[in-house]
Amino acid sequence: MAKQRPLPPRPTLVRRPGGAFGWLDARLLRDGWLARLGPDATTVLTFLALAADRQGASFYGRDKMAAATGLERSAVDGALERLLSVGLVDWRPWSTGHPDGVWQLLPLPVAAPPPRGGAVVSVADLLVGLRRAGERDRGGP
Repeated sequence: MAKQRPLPPRPTLVRRPGGAFGWLDARLLRDGWLARLGPDATTVLTFLALAADRQGASFYGRDKMAAATGLERSAVDGALERLLSVGLVDWRPWSTGHPDGVWQLLPLPVAAPPPRGGAVVSVADLLVGLRRAGERDRGGP
């Protein structure tokens, strides 16, 4: 006989998604991404997922992200850099040198999440990060 799941504390108030769709993949939890991202990057990733359109794009500036999440602007900047470095988001500035632009959520990589800062990074990951940084500096995609 199968074991039944316990009822939630308030079964008449079960939350049901309405209208909108979500961009958070359960593998973020199951595969250990959240622990490796840390609280600031997890907060910013969640914000971007809530603000994303059907293409996974968000158009919020860094200052508005900071205000909406309760993080300092420097924490948002660091979180965005972390998300870029592990390949969970990409970014295109409004214009060359502009700090704000379009943020896009990317599909979760199939491989395990990269180690938390300070650990060994593969040459391939390093080269991808350098390529993205160069594209950002040139105002490319």
